[in-house]
Amino acid sequence: MLRLVLVLGLVLGLVLVLGTNLSGMTSVAALIEDAERRLRPHVRETMLVPSLALGEATGAEVWLKCENLQVTGSFKVRGATNCLLSLPDERRHRGVIAASSGNHGIAVAHAGRALGIPVTVYVPEGASPVKIAAMHRLGATVVAFGTDGLDTEIEARRHAEAGGRAYVSPYNDLAVVAGQGTIGVELLRQAPELDVVVVAVGGGGLIGGIAAILKQRRPGIHVVGAQPANSRVMADSVRAGRVLDLPSLPTLSDGTAGGVEQDTLTFAMCRDLVDEWIIVDEAAIGRAMRHAIEVEHLLIEGAAGVALAALEVHRATIRGARVVVVLCGANVSAETLRRVV
Repeated sequence: MLRLVLVLGLVLGLVLVLGTNLSGMTSVAALIEDAERRLRPHVRETMLVPSLALGEATGAEVWLKCENLQVTGSFKVRGATNCLLSLPDERRHRGVIAASSGNHGIAVAHAGRALGIPVTVYVPEGASPVKIAAMHRLGATVVAFGTDGLDTEIEARRHAEAGGRAYVSPYNDLAVVAGQGTIGVELLRQAPELDVVVVAVGGGGLIGGIAAILKQRRPGIHVVGAQPANSRVMADSVRAGRVLDLPSLPTLSDGTAGGVEQDTLTFAMCRDLVDEWIIVDEAAIGRAMRHAIEVEHLLIEGAAGVALAALEVHRATIRGARVVVVLCGANVSAETLRRVV
């Protein structure tokens, strides 16, 4: 019952916030700006660095937003920290539960340690030992359950509800989306003449937050969502007008892979705020990751490679534009790097 009330509250809140024709974006922008002020002591304002090589290749002015250099090596720490900071004291004391096989779990563990909040992360069996070790180092209790991420999440939510503990969603939570949107606030400071922003999309929390603040402050900015061909659930769902239950194939972009919750508030944000969708194949993702390492001297994971690879497809239409590519993370295993490089 509690979950139903929370879900209905989130959905109603989003409807009230978004309104029609984006007329309610001011409220979302206010949440994001509040989150940015709240998060300043806890996260890095990551660098925005120019890419001369990509500029020459595309005829555009290309900049890279280096969330791969963020605390925990991923943008996820923004949303997780904002969510935990938003909890009332009595809920903090009970602790929080998350479900993740990677960046989100590490981010929640990091935020919990910083704020003194007990954290339990449910992971699917077979999750990366390196990422599980990172969660343990940050003080989280890690519970392995199920072989499918959805089963793991259902179990985590069940335990959260039974124990009266907050469940920290990786994207289906306005506090999380607002935290991710703080990247957009930084971009408005760092690149006030921005024309195009390219963002990799999984559940939609990152692009939803960034697009919400950018579209409210600078409506003419062109927002591009990029997904791997092997897991393009959000792009296909937006095209269909409803959240689809689609299979995903293995992809270098494990950070964006998998299904999308049927009730997710990010679907409406992706539908209404993303101007264009670009789908990239595995070869393009691999090339982008190699380019980042060899030319830009930046380590990135597959999800960041998706956004970078989108420039290959998009180059004909961005000539002369000022473009920012969000490099969302750097948490890539040595095994994956060996395959790519």
